[in-house]
Amino acid sequence: MTTERESIEFDVLIVGGGPAGLACAIRLKQLAQEKGQELEVALIEKGAEIGAHAVSGAVLKPAALAELMPDHIAKGCPVEVVVRGDAFYYLTANKALALPMAPKYMHNTGCYIVSLSRFCRWLGAVAEELGVNLFPGFAGQELLYAEDGRTVTGVRTGDKGLDKQGQPKSNFEPGIDLLAKVTVLAEGARGSLVKTMAERLGLYDDRLPAVYETGVKEVIQMPEGGNYFAIRPHNDIHVMGYPLGMGTPGGGFIYEMAENRISIGYLTALCYDDPLVDPYEMFMRFKRHPFVADIIKGGKVIEQGARTVAVGGLYSMPKLALDGAVIVGGDAQIHNTPALKGIHLGMKSGMLAAEAIAAAVARQEVSAAALAQYPRMLTQSWIQPELWEGRNTAQALAKKGLAKFIHLGAQYFSNGRGFQDPMAMEADADTLKPLAAGATVTESKTQYDGELYVDKLTGVYLSKTMHREDQPSHLIIPDPKICSDQCYPRFRSPCTRFCPGNVYELELDKASGKAHIKLNPSNCFHCKTCDIKDPFGNITWTCPEGGEGPGYTLV
Repeated sequence: MTTERESIEFDVLIVGGGPAGLACAIRLKQLAQEKGQELEVALIEKGAEIGAHAVSGAVLKPAALAELMPDHIAKGCPVEVVVRGDAFYYLTANKALALPMAPKYMHNTGCYIVSLSRFCRWLGAVAEELGVNLFPGFAGQELLYAEDGRTVTGVRTGDKGLDKQGQPKSNFEPGIDLLAKVTVLAEGARGSLVKTMAERLGLYDDRLPAVYETGVKEVIQMPEGGNYFAIRPHNDIHVMGYPLGMGTPGGGFIYEMAENRISIGYLTALCYDDPLVDPYEMFMRFKRHPFVADIIKGGKVIEQGARTVAVGGLYSMPKLALDGAVIVGGDAQIHNTPALKGIHLGMKSGMLAAEAIAAAVARQEVSAAALAQYPRMLTQSWIQPELWEGRNTAQALAKKGLAKFIHLGAQYFSNGRGFQDPMAMEADADTLKPLAAGATVTESKTQYDGELYVDKLTGVYLSKTMHREDQPSHLIIPDPKICSDQCYPRFRSPCTRFCPGNVYELELDKASGKAHIKLNPSNCFHCKTCDIKDPFGNITWTCPEGGEGPGYTLV
């Protein structure tokens, strides 16, 4: 089938409506106004609206925001509360041990606690006022290249109105070719366009593997008089320990929000080696710990979300400047892992990219060499010290037992160097150990009340996730035999556990004992855990129709 596609040209095209992409768009228009130039900037976002797919912790260090918009408070920046103090705890199975002080990376006093979805919607409104062309509901399906096969010339958006077999229906709308002098990739962690570009252009050659954590987060409405933080000097809690213990990295957070709400979440590093680990189950156990349960008692979950976070850091960053393209934010692995913060870094990377792009477009030279001013400015900015100090953190956290704290302690006092620099690191997909012979998978005994403790499918409902049922699956298992003949015998189908949305459902043939994976793509949070953790690389996440997926408003 030959499809005729409309093409539209811009000076700059940004893929992704998160903080990095929106900060880039705003800065581009600011620079154009300062210099009295015309600059056509477009931004596409696969969510139905800006902010619909934004989920994070989210403590916002206001450094980049203050540079971008010194008057952001006057402009209505939606700050929930300002951090007035930090608390840090180590959880045993039944107790919470307060550390005398939070690690230096996690001193958040004066930072903002925000709803990332609200924050992105506000940034989107600012960008639109400046003249940025915003196109929510459009998914970047594939990158377009010049005849040389290396120079990026834009993005093709996904077709709409295909049936399950990929054939056009009566309401078929072909994707559009959005052409640009420079394309900014700001898709967030594990961006699908960057993934395909990496395979084509070797973006990660000579880099350490990109590694991730999966976070499940909720906003809980507390009852009147039930605000734990109201009488305490801190409103920002971080914990480590139970339920993951000393092995797998991870931890939880509890933040105060406005309107008598609490933001709570738990992150599980995907370097875990036990195939029975279930990040959602870890979150539920965390919530039921006596210390946490006491804080949230009487509350009701009003929104839930899930997302992966890129935590590999400096040594995992891909090439940032290509012919006709740059990579920013989580798409570029830009994250302060020891501080558990990345929004401000993503924004600053987008702003620096904007400055390099504006200069390159003005010179009509958008080669990788011309755009290399962006990574040079990044290394000269305040981003670099944060990335440098955390360059070996993910590797140290992946160590077991006491070794973890020895390495972390050495890094703490040596500006991130530790005993080895760089430390080696395995890809998340390579860390699972086969189940022992005769081991069985037991059903979770977690009890759900439907209000404060909700199951996975209720969580999907509370995320307002929607996908059209009669479209091609955006989750692809190229070889189902691997699932039945290799993955199930060795690992008992870990996809049925690591997915926070119950997308993967195990069906066993009683006669043959063969396993079959039934896909429920309509449950997908777009977290990309499956694309990262599958031990055989047999799951590929692609974009569904634009405008689908979660519909976050609070997380």
